[in-house]
Amino acid sequence: MRKQLALAALALATAVTTGTAAPANAIRPDPVRQGLETLVHSDRAPGAQASVLDGEGDFRTYTAGVGDRDTRAKMPRDGQVRIGSITKTFTAVVVLQLVGEGRVGLDDPVEKHLPNLLRGEEIDGNDITVRQLLQHTSGLPDYENDVTDDILERRYLSPRDALDIALRHEAVFKPGEKWQYSNTNYLVAGLMVEKVTGRPLAEQLDKRIIKRIELRHTYFPAPGETAVRDRHPQGYRQETTESPVLNVTEIDPSASWAAGAMVSTNSDLNRFYSALLKGHGNPLLKEVQRKQMRTTVPVEEGNSRYGMGLGIMRVQLSEKCVVWGHSGGIPGYGTWAAATDDGRAASATMTLEPKTREAVGHLEETVTAALCRRRTQTSD
Repeated sequence: MRKQLALAALALATAVTTGTAAPANAIRPDPVRQGLETLVHSDRAPGAQASVLDGEGDFRTYTAGVGDRDTRAKMPRDGQVRIGSITKTFTAVVVLQLVGEGRVGLDDPVEKHLPNLLRGEEIDGNDITVRQLLQHTSGLPDYENDVTDDILERRYLSPRDALDIALRHEAVFKPGEKWQYSNTNYLVAGLMVEKVTGRPLAEQLDKRIIKRIELRHTYFPAPGETAVRDRHPQGYRQETTESPVLNVTEIDPSASWAAGAMVSTNSDLNRFYSALLKGHGNPLLKEVQRKQMRTTVPVEEGNSRYGMGLGIMRVQLSEKCVVWGHSGGIPGYGTWAAATDDGRAASATMTLEPKTREAVGHLEETVTAALCRRRTQTSD
């Protein structure tokens, strides 16, 4: 859920690997393996894992470090992890499906579907559209820093409780005026899904995405569920480099809800983003909604590398390579996942909540290197 992770633009200066070109006939090291080693050794994550889905539909998995800092247990391959803000892409897909069904309009005011919900200082649901929620141009204040202790101390917060906390703050700017990341947008989007469908968000995510494309290791935690269900590495948090490293695998992610509560694996994330990026015959979105999702606004003035669509970020790496994805951080884990238009996908996770721009950049670089560089070595 950490917003500095989702704000991948902050990592621009550190996301690109530089070095001396190798001779044409030399065997270059695998950039994914290099990336995981950097996360473990430079960014001090106890463990890291990654998965790459190639153009032939084959998966490669990678691990580095250990799965448990105390017991030194081996890092599990493709273990379940908390994916934080990558949950936003899942939520956005459900909203766009409802748009495709004619039940929601992207330019509908929030007030139409959630009357009297958004009221606060300079905040009015009549002035904020569904599109602005999904694209972070609503001006709604973020509530992340207000609920971190609740997450760590395993206190349950309903979506309305979390929204009430957010609405104690005034609007950051007028709706549509500019872009600024806010988890609050997706609290409102999740509540809208429930109001329009008359069913729980978790059920809609399961029915419309998880079961539809057979994500066998992905789920939305039930209320009060604090453990990760299946095989997983332990997750850690360190407030500063001088602070103790704490095991925070078991938390209550309820405050994150539609903005960041889900659990998945790297290979499932690859399946999800690969399916989402497909054009004709897309199993998740109609073509018109797929185009709407991929219509972007800049996240930083003068920086054309990053653009934010509806629940998904565009990263322009070169004239020949563009990837679409999202990052996610929550106490215990940090993840980047992305895919290309031809269906190739990659994702990487570190088992320490990212606290620096460098760590965010290294996660992103590990993923983009897998998608934009030709592989020369196999995984371990």
